[in-house]
Amino acid sequence: MSLPRDKLTENFPGCPVEATLSFLDGKWKGVILFHLMEGTLRFNELRRKLPSVTQRMLTKQLRELEECGLVSRTVFAVVPPRVDYALTPLGKTLKPVIAALAAWGEENISCRPSGRHLRDVAACDQSATAAAVEA
Repeated sequence: MSLPRDKLTENFPGCPVEATLSFLDGKWKGVILFHLMEGTLRFNELRRKLPSVTQRMLTKQLRELEECGLVSRTVFAVVPPRVDYALTPLGKTLKPVIAALAAWGEENISCRPSGRHLRDVAACDQSATAAAVEA
């Protein structure tokens, strides 16, 4: 049985893309990074932006992002406790990657009541062909 990708970060056998994805593995990590691109957010602000995630899962994903150095966690000794999360300088280097994923999703994925769907590839090929003929 092979190990999950996130367990293979030491002596990683794969290509650079696979190695990078090992740090972004997890259903919520990319979304967390996307929201932190806006700036520092408190834990509950992140929870409101991700209504489908459980508190336990959000905590786990944030800890993993913090452990690999992509997110910083600042605890303020106030009552009630306040915890802020922000991208580290290393995490900020992922902004173009996350922005590219967001742009691709905007262009190619439609959200309908029946779920998320990729756009029709045949229609894309026809419009690309038509654009090439016009040029």
